[in-house]
Parts: sequence; structure tokens; C-alpha cells
Amino acid sequence: MPFPQLQEAFLRGELKPGLNVVLEERAKRRNDAEGLKQCLSEFRQHLAWVERLDVTLGQVVDPVLQSTSNKDAVDPENDFQREMSFYRQAQAAVLEALPRLRKLQVPTRRPDDYFAEMAKSDQQMQKIRQKLKSKQEAMERSEKAKQLRAMRKYGKKVQTEILQRRQKEKKNMLNAVKKYQKGLSDKLDFLDEEQTSSQGNKKGNANQRTKKGPNAKRRYKNQKFGFGGKKKGSKWNTKESFNDVSSFSSKVAHNKGPGKGGKGGKKALNKRPGKRARQKMKSRAR
Repeated sequence: MPFPQLQEAFLRGELKPGLNVVLEERAKRRNDAEGLKQCLSEFRQHLAWVERLDVTLGQVVDPVLQSTSNKDAVDPENDFQREMSFYRQAQAAVLEALPRLRKLQVPTRRPDDYFAEMAKSDQQMQKIRQKLKSKQEAMERSEKAKQLRAMRKYGKKVQTEILQRRQKEKKNMLNAVKKYQKGLSDKLDFLDEEQTSSQGNKKGNANQRTKKGPNAKRRYKNQKFGFGGKKKGSKWNTKESFNDVSSFSSKVAHNKGPGKGGKGGKKALNKRPGKRARQKMKSRAR
């Protein structure tokens, strides 16, 4: 409707909301077979089949059903049937094309010494390797961190359990002491349990020490000063040592050995001068 007529209708009050909608004409669909054939004839090139390598096939028979009736047609909504039909059709096309290629003496197998050029350069592949390696190292680090966190949590859990058990034992002992003080109980079992636990700890520590042995400092002192033992009275005579005279020597006992003074020996020479002689020597030197 032209614009002046719309104005007149608006003045008359004939236009209402929702009645004016712009409708676009849809393009008419048509199957122009002649035009398609004309376009095909324009860009078609009459080449040999070995240059085109095109194989056209219809619906391939299902080897399981062995039928191509309309009842067994492929359902386009079923993805599995559709993909299987594509696969069977491609396989049949290959089986039809291979004999024709062998007849034309066209090689269909890659030679053993054939080396294809890589699509990516060595530098790009090196970057990819480094990136993969860095990702793997990051994953290993995160895994180690997770293990450490788990171990710390477990250690804290064990420590809290030990502290809670100790606090519970202490609380029970204090309650037992209060009951005993108030006369509500005449049992002293908690003292026996405390003593047995302390003795058990001492025995465990002693066993650990005996198993471990002395440390390096103790071993060095033992090697240097001996292994300890009785020091006081170690030179006292006993009955056996008193009766043992095998090491007795009369020369040593009566000062008759070489270099000793006495009747049988020569007098020992004193090389150092006396005090008076040393004073005279000093006065002479002055």
C-alpha cells in the first residue's frame, strides 16, 4: 500500500497494532536441469580416465543382508548405517579401480626406499618436543607436590592422634587421682600403669642404644683413653702380685745397675755446674 493511502487509513482509524507486517517474497525453488547440464558441458574436460581417476557406483549390497530392496535402504538419520554405507561404497570403488590401474601399468604401491618430505620443519618439531617435555616435567612436579602434601597431612594426622591419646591418658590419670583423694576409690592402678609405661620406654631406649652402639665421639675416646673401668686402687697389691717375684732384680733394687752410684757401679756424672760456679762464670763474663 502506498504511503499516502497509509496516511488516509491512519486518519480514519483503520490502522491497528499488529496488522501491518512487512512480508518478503520467498525465492521460488526450481530444478533447472537444462541449465545445470549446460554449465556442466562448459567446464567439462574430455580427459583420459587415468588423469581423472573417477569411479561412480550406486548403492552397494550389504554382505550380511545380501539385499538392496527399499525395505533395507539406509536410514539417513541413523549415523552408523550411513557411515557403513559410505565405507562399503568406498571399498567397492577401490576394488574396481585397482584392476584398471594394473591394466594401465600404473604402480599402486609405495617403493621401499621412498622417503616423504615432512610437512613440518625440524625446528617446529623440536619446539613441539620441548613443549611436550616441559608439560611432562610440570606434571611430574605437580605429582611430587601432591605426594608431599599427602605425606604432610598424614604426618600431622599421626601427630594429632598421639597428642590426643596423651591428653586422654593424662585426663584419665588426673580423674583417678581426684577420686583417690576424695576417697571414692582405693585403687592405685594408674600409678602402676604409669610406671610400667615409663619402664617400657626406658627399656626401648636402652635397646635402641645397644642396637645402635656408641657414637663416633665415644669410640674415639675409648680408643684414646681406654674403655673405662675401675681407676681408684688400680695399683694396689693383691695376694697374687705380692707372691709373684718373677720381675724382681737385685741390681735394680740395690741401685747397682749401669750408670748408678754404689759400690759396684760408677758415679753418675753431673754435667750442669753448681750454683757457685754459675755465679762465678757470670761475674767473669761481666
